[in-house]
Amino acid sequence: MRRLRGGAALAVAMMVTGAALAGCEGLPAPEEGSGASGSGAAAAGNGRAVNPLDNPDGTEPGLAPVTSSADKEEARTLIDKVRTKGRGPRTGYERDKFGYAWMDSAPREVPFSHNGCDSRNDLLKRDGDKLRFRSGSDCIVVSLTLHDPYTGKVIEWKKSRATEVQIDHVMPLSYDWQMGASRWSKDKREAIANDPLNLIPVDGPTNSSKGDSGPASWLPPDKRIRCAYAVRFAQVSLKYDLPVTEPDKEMMLKQCGG
Repeated sequence: MRRLRGGAALAVAMMVTGAALAGCEGLPAPEEGSGASGSGAAAAGNGRAVNPLDNPDGTEPGLAPVTSSADKEEARTLIDKVRTKGRGPRTGYERDKFGYAWMDSAPREVPFSHNGCDSRNDLLKRDGDKLRFRSGSDCIVVSLTLHDPYTGKVIEWKKSRATEVQIDHVMPLSYDWQMGASRWSKDKREAIANDPLNLIPVDGPTNSSKGDSGPASWLPPDKRIRCAYAVRFAQVSLKYDLPVTEPDKEMMLKQCGG
């Protein structure tokens, strides 16, 4: 049964007081090809994934496609609320200014914080299937099955090949810095860096190709998920009152039929 959204707009607009992995700096343009191909099953069909319109706090797993006309209209209404401005300079940006990766001590308003498990493992547990943990731990994931929303692949992941799955910051931290986070408090920067609303486990090489790109320069390869990705980008933008560039907003609207 579809979840009621009566509190969604409020949850998205709330401000909190107050990571892509290092080395992700490429800026490829969005491709117009069809969804991912290959032997992996389509992640867009993963039964556990939740429509982002029904998951305004990011605590539910995955990123399900936004498909119906009504949902796409709701998505455009949400994206329309996002402010725009030009990018500021990247001068002074350092990953550590958003806290160390991956911390469990983000402000308590952030879901999953202070639960005894770091934010990377929190996200692996949220989105992974067939989880296996280190002996004696209920936190450290050593293997899982991931339905990657960005590529449509199913990834059989083991900790010994850690970089095959990376945690994407949907709204990249360098982008945040350039759009206003350079003037934020340390607590607020740590919040956006560890907020599950802004974090999705995905295929590592695909995440590395994204760098600090906005939607005008990079979109998930699987076209079925692009409206959902735009919604999530907007949700983070609104929660933290961060603008996006005008081209990014135009591309976000386009993905949802605007």
